[in-house]
Amino acid sequence: MMANLRANLCFLLSFATILNLISCHNLPQNHVAFFVFGDSLFDSAQFAGLPLILAYLQPGNYKFTEGVNFASGGAGALVETHQGILILGKFFVQRRLVDLETQIKYFKKVEKSLRQDLGDTETKKLLSRAVYLIDVGGNDYLTRNLNASDEEFVSMVLGNLTVALKEIYKKGGRKFGFHNIMPLGCLPYLKAQAGGSRNDEATTIAKLHNKELPKTLNKLEKKLQGFKYAYFNLYKSLNERLNNPSKYGFKDGTRACCGSGLLGGVYSCGGKRGIAKFDLCENPGEYLFFDSYHPSKKAYQQFAELMWAGNTDIVWPYNLKTLFQVET
Repeated sequence: MMANLRANLCFLLSFATILNLISCHNLPQNHVAFFVFGDSLFDSAQFAGLPLILAYLQPGNYKFTEGVNFASGGAGALVETHQGILILGKFFVQRRLVDLETQIKYFKKVEKSLRQDLGDTETKKLLSRAVYLIDVGGNDYLTRNLNASDEEFVSMVLGNLTVALKEIYKKGGRKFGFHNIMPLGCLPYLKAQAGGSRNDEATTIAKLHNKELPKTLNKLEKKLQGFKYAYFNLYKSLNERLNNPSKYGFKDGTRACCGSGLLGGVYSCGGKRGIAKFDLCENPGEYLFFDSYHPSKKAYQQFAELMWAGNTDIVWPYNLKTLFQVET
């Protein structure tokens, strides 16, 4: 009697488990996940109605069905970018960033985990419908220390980007988002180093990158069936705000809100980089730049909105909103 009861209970529990697995594996019909790579400057996924996309290395047990944020602050396409010693107050610490190649390795682990949780069919659907935002280049050029010409260096950056894209494509990725490089020579840090003038050398390599990146994407579009992308002209957007800050709601388009020295160009905000003294403005929203390297939150919000739903004069051939909606 007890043996039969145990057998029946085991059967019912097993049946309930199977039903639960089936229901869990059936994602909403129009579900679109969001994966972020490189060094994420701004988050356009907020407009897609997605919850906060969690960082891959954040502690916890996650299912990854909404996507994953693999991005690492300061990371680039090259392994060498921003690696080395970082000054924190009086201490020197070894700085370890997650470069793009390592981020792709993490993505492959997530893909394997999804297959275990969802099965092959649902994982294939999820990855093919997902949007992949990739931000690389700026950090590579700002920390350039290799003996190579501009053309050679840009080729290295885009070569590593191409390898990463092909790896994502192999796992099912079809929809990608990119932005080009901002006019680097206009950053307060580089202008301060040039005595307040624009750093033409830094802007020159940014322009070269922006010239070659669309060519790279066009080649991939022709070679990889179903490859679709949104390309946001960040260079143009920032330049417009530099030239006419008041038009976009900024009172200052030159100085950093937080920092020290000429134009706030010394990267001392927060006093965590060996320089205890720094200045902080009262209203960061009035400034185009928050610190010596980064635009303000208000500026990033404007860029995110443009990348999400901008016209084809600023983002093409798709914007992110259309990319989320398009079928693969």
